[in-house]
Amino acid sequence: MQPCLFILNLSCEDRPGIVAAVTTELAGIGGNIEESNQFFDRRTQRFFMRIAFTVKGDAGKDSIERSLKPVIERFGMRISLTDTARRPKIIIMVSKFDHALLHLIYQIRVGWLKADVAAIVSNHEDSARTADNEGIPYYCWKVTKDNKAEQEERLLELMREKDADLVVLARYMQVLSDQLSTRLFGKVINIHHSFLPSFKGAKPYHQAHERGVKLIGATAHYVTPDLDEGPIIEQETERVTHVMDPDDFVAAGRDIESRVLARAVKMHLENRVMLNGNKTVVFP
Repeated sequence: MQPCLFILNLSCEDRPGIVAAVTTELAGIGGNIEESNQFFDRRTQRFFMRIAFTVKGDAGKDSIERSLKPVIERFGMRISLTDTARRPKIIIMVSKFDHALLHLIYQIRVGWLKADVAAIVSNHEDSARTADNEGIPYYCWKVTKDNKAEQEERLLELMREKDADLVVLARYMQVLSDQLSTRLFGKVINIHHSFLPSFKGAKPYHQAHERGVKLIGATAHYVTPDLDEGPIIEQETERVTHVMDPDDFVAAGRDIESRVLARAVKMHLENRVMLNGNKTVVFP
């Protein structure tokens, strides 16, 4: 029988003996640690840790959590334990610009992103053919101010139906309500087409061009009620020059957005991102 790989994420107030206590319990159930990362935030006095470990035999998630319960209670830990044998499911939301969507689908196809696209949701029909070609269910839900709450409830129902772990806004140009953003905190990743916090709103690349910037970029972050100000997961910039026109900026931006979003999704699905207030801890 092949060993089962699990990922344990934990956070708690920093105290001596945390690592020793956790690793001792894992050793007691025959766990073999394959990867370990930790971080102490001096400002908040909180300790963060990610451990990837294998267990032989038929040890399941429930039995491992029971074994760790004394340590969890002793240190007041917040934990998540993931069985990597279960392939995560994502729902991708997109409007008309499909470059980030296509990049995610490609990275899944070649195996760099280990996930299944449970559904594509859009407020336009533009990506229906892509979904059909990939065999992915496609839902076109027009959103207006009158039906926004209804459509968001449909999204929650779809997540339950598909048992989806994550919603990815791949240039979905509708703002989620405060209620939905709060309810799904930590489960929705957005790609913002500028290097936050600069140039918010419409046509950020045109704004950047007008200001004569020398660097453009993109930011992937968790969605919160504070528009485009959620905890940042990943960013990237690229140098631009005065000889480039706004269309050149947009073309460069499309590539950056696609890469940054894919990396953020990968890190999230591999449980490398931990929320730390309005920031994130991102383990390599």
